[in-house]
Amino acid sequence: MRVLIDACVLYPTVMREVVLGAAKHGLFESRWSDRILEEWARATRKIDAAAEVFARGEIAMLGVTFPRAIVPVHDGLIQRLWLPDPDDIHVLAAAVAGSCDGIMTMNNKDFPSNTLAEEGLARINPDLFCCRMLGEDPDAMQAVADGVLATAQAMGGADWTQRSLMKKARLPRFGKALELLNQG
Repeated sequence: MRVLIDACVLYPTVMREVVLGAAKHGLFESRWSDRILEEWARATRKIDAAAEVFARGEIAMLGVTFPRAIVPVHDGLIQRLWLPDPDDIHVLAAAVAGSCDGIMTMNNKDFPSNTLAEEGLARINPDLFCCRMLGEDPDAMQAVADGVLATAQAMGGADWTQRSLMKKARLPRFGKALELLNQG
């Protein structure tokens, strides 16, 4: 499965690490455009300038880890497409250009399912997607979640459990499914 990942999934950190961890395990092929990566970097400015520098470093590393993930988007394709928010058309265009099966986004209202279906795409919710990947490869997804939790705990702050961390990261169903898997 080839999935275009929207900027709203790449930024926040925990969600990005879980989703890209699944991609690193080969559970799906990730795709994005330069513009999507730029949106992520600019979104980090809300924190401070250092956060943007760090994000740009992470973006550079993504190029090494996922060398075929960048999808070039041509203006002609952007001009033929429509979405409720014209600023999101480039995301749809990247998904079409990248021959993706879907767009992973938290932005449901600006990516209507019927419009995506006209282009042969599905709208993919990150939480439900992670649950699906957990069902398909529990060992890989448990390893991803354990790694993300260990990093969060090492960074200090709250005394995280997998469920509480995933809930804060807007992956509550995935966190609950991990907890149930670990109880079983």
